Amino acid sequence: MTAISLKKLLPFLEWLPFTGGQMRVDLIAGITVALVLVPQSMAYAQLAGLPAYYGLYAAFLPVIIGALWGSSRQLATGPVAVVALLTASALAPLAAGPEHYLTLAILLALMVGVVQFSLGVFRLGAIVNLLSHPVIIGFTNAAAIIIGLSQLNKLLGVSMGRSDNFLNDIYGVLLQVGDTHLPTLAMGLGALAGMFLLKRFLPKLPNVLIVVAATTLVSWQIGFEQNAKATHEEIADPTVAGLIVGFINGAANIHSLKEVQAARSVELRTLVKDKDVAGVAESEYQSELIKLAISNLESENKLRMASLRKFKFVRGTNPETQAPLLYLRNQAPQGGTEDTVWRIVRIGKDGQLHLSGGGEVVGAIPSGLPEFKWPTVTWSDMTHLLSVAVVIALVAFMEAISIAKAMAARTRSRIDPDRELIGQGLANVASAFSQGFPVSGSFSRSAVNLNAGAVTGLASVISGLLVLLTLLFLTGLLYHLPQAVLAAVIMMAVAGLVNFGAIRHAWQTHRHDGLAATISFVATLAFAPHLDLGILTGAVVAITLFLHRRMRPRGEIVGLHPDGVLAGLDTHNLKPISEKFVPVRFDGELTFVNVAYFEDIVLETLVRFPNAQAILLIGSSINEIDVSGEEKLREIAKRLDQMGISLYVSGLKRQVMEVLERAHIHETLPAERFFRSKEQALRDLLAKYDPAVTPPNN
Repeated sequence: MTAISLKKLLPFLEWLPFTGGQMRVDLIAGITVALVLVPQSMAYAQLAGLPAYYGLYAAFLPVIIGALWGSSRQLATGPVAVVALLTASALAPLAAGPEHYLTLAILLALMVGVVQFSLGVFRLGAIVNLLSHPVIIGFTNAAAIIIGLSQLNKLLGVSMGRSDNFLNDIYGVLLQVGDTHLPTLAMGLGALAGMFLLKRFLPKLPNVLIVVAATTLVSWQIGFEQNAKATHEEIADPTVAGLIVGFINGAANIHSLKEVQAARSVELRTLVKDKDVAGVAESEYQSELIKLAISNLESENKLRMASLRKFKFVRGTNPETQAPLLYLRNQAPQGGTEDTVWRIVRIGKDGQLHLSGGGEVVGAIPSGLPEFKWPTVTWSDMTHLLSVAVVIALVAFMEAISIAKAMAARTRSRIDPDRELIGQGLANVASAFSQGFPVSGSFSRSAVNLNAGAVTGLASVISGLLVLLTLLFLTGLLYHLPQAVLAAVIMMAVAGLVNFGAIRHAWQTHRHDGLAATISFVATLAFAPHLDLGILTGAVVAITLFLHRRMRPRGEIVGLHPDGVLAGLDTHNLKPISEKFVPVRFDGELTFVNVAYFEDIVLETLVRFPNAQAILLIGSSINEIDVSGEEKLREIAKRLDQMGISLYVSGLKRQVMEVLERAHIHETLPAERFFRSKEQALRDLLAKYDPAVTPPNN
């Protein structure tokens, strides 16, 4: 194997040989990025709907693999806000419980990785151009707003419902403003203020890490977290107690049905092995009924839990028996109740109620490495996730490649989009293998990496190894990290993504681009939490407008401008050059999408110039012609000949002329009907058809 082919297979060999100075700056950059990566990855895991420590899983191996096999030497791969939100929006309506949600998140990372890797191997990186820049502008602005608002409940310390209407969920949060948990709000606002001030006045310090460390210490010192347990018998309100009993019974029924479903699966495999066709059909039918029953029960329990999380309780005693009870806050008897307000966080498998009476914290994080195993793959889950996997693969890569190109311009290095696709694809496959979720290149961490002086991808390798050390030895220090602080980290990170000036610039540049950006923005907000529908809507609009422009390129009759050059007759309100000889300019490829429009221009010319004896097609702007264009040109030439009108063509490019020659165009249009330039055509044809007219300058 040659050195060149080996470097294609193992691109990180290009970093060699290392120098002492180079390794030193990469080490400093790697440590600096890791200080941001650890808290950010935990925050983005929760944004994706997963426990915080899964962010550390996605910030370990994917970071290293993305650097080793990517093209950019400064791109920092790992969890990012937009991809995390896309993950949550895709999985929330599909998951049948927390375990299934986790399975789907891991499978989604695998599918995103396979899509990206395949596009890179087959050198199809250009396909990301289907998501135009205006669409990404609109989507990013809307996604940043949605991400920020999605953290509002954690900042206020209230519950938030999860439905198919994100704006309605936010309205529900706003209705609970009166129930704001003030210590939680203070913790969140303090974290925002701290990060802002550090970034403003001490930009070289790791502001995120400092704030996370400080607030975690404060949380531990003041006892920010308050937890308790209770049973449904302690709930004073019978309606609420009934909801809890319904949830417990529903969970028990789900467990029983899943056991039956597992037994059915074993039975089905036996029937398939015995080739019992009738038995297989009956067993599959029963399995589908069980699956439907489980799905219905899980939906009912999800609604019950959403209702239970809205209730606020205070502890008191039964006036008659003196037994401890949990009263709804507005139903508590006068006196004999404590001030702490409790909320139901979850209901355990044993039926116990897990209560929270203070601020929420990250809690226990399992130490050690994730379990390295191949994701659970089922055909049903794959079909449900396919469309969103493609969308996330494209959006994630666009984010990564745009960052990589921006940094390459500063470092005067070269970026290979196809190789970057392979690197990002392998990073996502690695994320799935290590129990992570979809990842991409990060704007903020890549900027930190570049500004810290990173020379090679070794800096990212060091960042990943420091996350590994955190997983092995430092997880215990993160227990008291407030959830409100993670919400503040996310809000601070996405604040820079809101850029309405970019949408305004798109309108000023081209109204079609402005329209695509605006529709993408509005659709993303309207369809939230289904963000994939928003970006797909924007993409369809952008492609439609693009095709509309291709179907109706600029084509017009030209006249002589006062400055002596040819210009559009109607655009500049000019007089015709001649009534007998009419030049027509067509500025676009002549293909199947616009041949009808080209014919309309010729027909309009005949209507406006009934005495025309010749028409000149100025084709210097025609870059491409296909069979449909050649056939239409031939057809129009024949029809004009039958009317006694001659069609001439000037200025065709060589690649267009070659197509016409292969199609034997000269059988219809003789060679003398073609001119190399419009100047020669105008001079010769005016002399032939209207000698009294002086040829223009061009």
